[in-house]
Amino acid sequence: MTTSPVERAAESFAAELARHRTGRGLSKKQLATLMGFDPSYVSHVEGRRHRPTEDFARRAEAVLEASGAIWQRFREYDELRGRAGGPHREPPGSGQWLPPGTGLVVERETATLTYTDERYHCAIRRELYNAGTEPVTRYLVRVAVDRYPNDPVHSNRHHREHPLTFAELQLQAYRDDGGTREPMRWRAKHDRDAFKEVWLLFENEEGRFPLYPGDRVTLEYAYRVGRDKWGPWFQRAVRLPTRHLAVRLDLPADHEPKVWGAETSLSSEEAPLRTPIQRHDEGGRVCFDWATDDPPLNARYRMQWRFRNQPPDEEPDGLGPGGRVRASDRMRAAGILQRGDDLLWQPARQFDLPHEERVARDVVDRLSAILVRLDELHPFSKGVGIAAPQLGLGWAAALVRPADRAAEPVMLLNPRVVDTASDTDEQYEGCLSFFDHRGLVPRPLRIDVEHAQWDGSRVITSFEHAMARLVAHEIDHLEGRLYVDRMTPGVPLVPVEEYRETGHPWRY
Repeated sequence: MTTSPVERAAESFAAELARHRTGRGLSKKQLATLMGFDPSYVSHVEGRRHRPTEDFARRAEAVLEASGAIWQRFREYDELRGRAGGPHREPPGSGQWLPPGTGLVVERETATLTYTDERYHCAIRRELYNAGTEPVTRYLVRVAVDRYPNDPVHSNRHHREHPLTFAELQLQAYRDDGGTREPMRWRAKHDRDAFKEVWLLFENEEGRFPLYPGDRVTLEYAYRVGRDKWGPWFQRAVRLPTRHLAVRLDLPADHEPKVWGAETSLSSEEAPLRTPIQRHDEGGRVCFDWATDDPPLNARYRMQWRFRNQPPDEEPDGLGPGGRVRASDRMRAAGILQRGDDLLWQPARQFDLPHEERVARDVVDRLSAILVRLDELHPFSKGVGIAAPQLGLGWAAALVRPADRAAEPVMLLNPRVVDTASDTDEQYEGCLSFFDHRGLVPRPLRIDVEHAQWDGSRVITSFEHAMARLVAHEIDHLEGRLYVDRMTPGVPLVPVEEYRETGHPWRY
């Protein structure tokens, strides 16, 4: 008996839902509770006894953080159902976009970059909706520069010598609430040579104005950066559920700008933008506009350009526009030691706590800072860890963050494995110090780790599945091992260009 395209699409949706639910370690009942549905409904959808609705698909996508995969399967099903004369479908944008409990949602973002007088002016306008259950009192924004995007080693050196400063940014932020424009205070979170993170505070000298659940507000912020620090690129990263994203480049016509774009996501490598960039000539300026609806979480959209009648920017090492560097070179430029460095083979020194608490805190601060930088370099869908020896610091400290980027990293000081499960599995691992390859590594499904607190006391924490693998990987670093030492003899490494699981979590 053959099935119709609609039935096959419904089965594909159910399979995608089940894959992400089990990947998150949730039962059907737990998922239903998080989505606000009766448990029997989730069971019926996965069992193909009920067809999915748009509301169900949106809630599942938001709760499971599926990077657009669940929503894409629903759209494929919904389109086929419409062709087959199915029930009337609401037009895009009707009704509530995401359910309560989702948190902050960007209903519309408009990002404009204007180049004039050898300086780039960036203006961001975001229309926010609080779909959560708590008032929002601050909002995180990021500013990153990269003078030579095709050569991270040179760019890293350039920004060390010429760091970006808050003074030159001249950051200004406002809250527009129905025509009332309120200036916002801001507070720095991270201050690096080429990277800044800032909390925009819902307050000013006249008081506080939180964004309460169910309310909407428009935030506007702007800053400027000289051409000496801003390379020919403008990237937008989707870090919150976003309904519409629009980007504009406003460039001088007499520079004869040539513009192109690329996108990446957790489930795909870099590819050209799926829709063309629109060009509009306006007097002595040329505007390039591009927009997309419902971009997947963690997607990145980059517009790049060159001025054809200007001398080309210096491109060291023979790389021209669009040139590529190896993944390991990007990690090396971020300050991470690469395989072959002697320090990676040496056991790390234990902290004498609490006497060396200040040293330990300094090391952990360094590790925290590099985690922030890594988020700009690569989407870590399986989670990420960093050990002090990878930064050239011979101390027994590591940070491990699960796949949920909103989760706080787990801090490991003087850790040692005290027990492991007898059950093991093999999964492909990558390593920041060996980033051009992936290797199949056997690991226990559970490990118990004894580790120190700041005051020198010790606790034992049990880790399972993905976190067990991540933690074991970092403890190996502290003991002078790389994952290749754990691989079964004769099993080949896979070049990252051939690895097909980038953007997918480990499966358990």
